[in-house]
Amino acid sequence: MKIPIDPAWFTPLFTVLYRLWIRSIRFTLVGSSEFIELNESGQPVIIALFHGELFPVTGFGSTLTSNLVTFVSQSKDGEIIARVLERLGHVTVRGSSSKGGVRALLRAKRIMERDRRMAVFTVDGPRGPRQKAKGGVLFLAQRAGARIVPFRAFPERAKVFDKSWDKFTLPMPFSRCTIRIGEPFDVTGERLDEAVLKREQERLEQYMLSLQPDA
Repeated sequence: MKIPIDPAWFTPLFTVLYRLWIRSIRFTLVGSSEFIELNESGQPVIIALFHGELFPVTGFGSTLTSNLVTFVSQSKDGEIIARVLERLGHVTVRGSSSKGGVRALLRAKRIMERDRRMAVFTVDGPRGPRQKAKGGVLFLAQRAGARIVPFRAFPERAKVFDKSWDKFTLPMPFSRCTIRIGEPFDVTGERLDEAVLKREQERLEQYMLSLQPDA
């Protein structure tokens, strides 16, 4: 008799390994973490990142705060990620641009307003194209009256999964990693019709790509 093994059973182990891995990395911050105080003062904040930099950005973010609501896809892999994030103190909402996206956006907005949690959004997820901003983060920012704070990660030594759509980047243990935090990005107050949305996506995308390790 074959006994099915649910990978989610290993969530506690995955969480411990993730914490140890992150603690071994020597992060250098370029930019300011004042967005945390900004959010605590009542200004909604969305942390924006690229999907391929999810591992180091999430790890560094966990050293600053756990007062976050994070979007996770409804896939089986997403279930494991959601459980690990919840053990790190995040609240998760399940949904993506391909499934359950609108409901997830509305739920995140309510959590942001009720608990003053910052939202975490992979702007090009869950399936790409790589480093191409989609509209979800802009809709949420406008609906919630939030400012978008871009994060980038630049590890010195890393395994890059070239065959994955996002070129997922895994910093090596005990390596150095520069985290660059950009200045808050304000979305237009105009109605997000097709033309305006495309313009704002390109503006956010170019701003995030312009962020480099050196200030």
